Amino acid sequence: MRIFSLEGKLAAVLTFWSLLTAVVLVLWLQWLDSAAWAIAASVLVLALPALILARHLASPVTALIRAVSGSVSAFGDGDFSFSIRNTRRDEVGDLVAAHNELGRVLREQRQNLFQRELLLDTVVQNTPTAMILIEPGGHVVYANLAARGLLNSGRTMNGADFNVIVAEAAPQFSEALNLGTDVLFNVEIDHEEETFHLSQRQFKLQGRTHRMVMLRRMTRELSRQEVATWKKVIRVVSHELNNSLAPIRSLSHSGRELARRGDLDRLERVFDTIEERARHLGSFVQGYAHFAKLPVPQRSTVEWLPFLAALGQHSPFRLAGSPPTTAGWFDRGQIEQLLINLLKNAVESGGAVEDIELAVTLHGRDVRIEVRDRGPGMSETVLANAVLPFYSTKRSGSGLGLALAREIAEAHGGRLQLANRPAGGLQVTLILAQAEDISRPQPQEDAAS
Repeated sequence: MRIFSLEGKLAAVLTFWSLLTAVVLVLWLQWLDSAAWAIAASVLVLALPALILARHLASPVTALIRAVSGSVSAFGDGDFSFSIRNTRRDEVGDLVAAHNELGRVLREQRQNLFQRELLLDTVVQNTPTAMILIEPGGHVVYANLAARGLLNSGRTMNGADFNVIVAEAAPQFSEALNLGTDVLFNVEIDHEEETFHLSQRQFKLQGRTHRMVMLRRMTRELSRQEVATWKKVIRVVSHELNNSLAPIRSLSHSGRELARRGDLDRLERVFDTIEERARHLGSFVQGYAHFAKLPVPQRSTVEWLPFLAALGQHSPFRLAGSPPTTAGWFDRGQIEQLLINLLKNAVESGGAVEDIELAVTLHGRDVRIEVRDRGPGMSETVLANAVLPFYSTKRSGSGLGLALAREIAEAHGGRLQLANRPAGGLQVTLILAQAEDISRPQPQEDAAS
């Protein structure tokens, strides 16, 4: 409860001191005949008590202001443990009470924030997704346990140069990081092929642009998807077989009856229908058999300019840059079929046909063939499942195009990478290892396309 305000206290003291001064002056005037001497004597008598009284009145307020100033400085340094003892019941007391309440709220908020940070760090550290935060200078600010185990043999990465760590890892990591976008790629770890999905994001932290790199193992998920896909294949094949065999059985029975009656005109139409259904069924089975029985690549030297010119007869594209002068070393028929499928997908992506590009470049002993379009690209889900057999987002798609492309690439000892382009569109990269010596003559063999 406030008894006196600070203003009331000061007014009371000034009033009392004014009355005291008047009384003392009157007394001096009675004792001394001169008014000047009376005023001088009053000042001399009252000056020292006035100073003592002013110091006595200001000392508690000054001490509290110093305490508040020091506590606020501590708040600025992140120390919220200070509080000030308060016995005053005026405006200064209200200020101290507000200060103490502010300190209490800040302490509670800091404790809650600490608990949340601890929870978040526990979740991030134990997530199977490898997460690395990199500052503008290229040094690692944060890396969780999955990232340490994947890229640095379990050792801490904080403060290390991220480029050095990546350079010591499998080259596929570096290639995927250089793309700068979300990408799906394969790496051989402990003699087993692992599939990873890499995503990169940039954001500002304390006014500086940082990069977040996330690596997620997709092998088990893809394996589950493959099982689900094979189940789908069985359903599709069963459905297609039943759709053809059921009318064939029915028509065979009708044909037998028509033959018994001698109705040859209608019998001929029955045979035509049976032949059409059998042809459709054979075409359906042949398409799946072609994927399942990909022949061993018959490699030969392939000059790039004639090869690309022939490829342009099948699908339009714009050649980006000049192809290598060194001849390629692959199964011409299979790689041509692979690129035709990729170019067909680019045409059907919805982007402008004139924006479709094909680039052939050498990187060390590898040749990179990139097919680029300006369509809508792929979502993360589609990007992760696009190369699975029979997975398709098209209503009439068979889901064999990219799956067959991956099979051909892996049969050549290469790999296929899919990544969204920064300005929109999709880039599919075929990486083929070249022979140690492709300058020597090689026997020309026809490859199955």
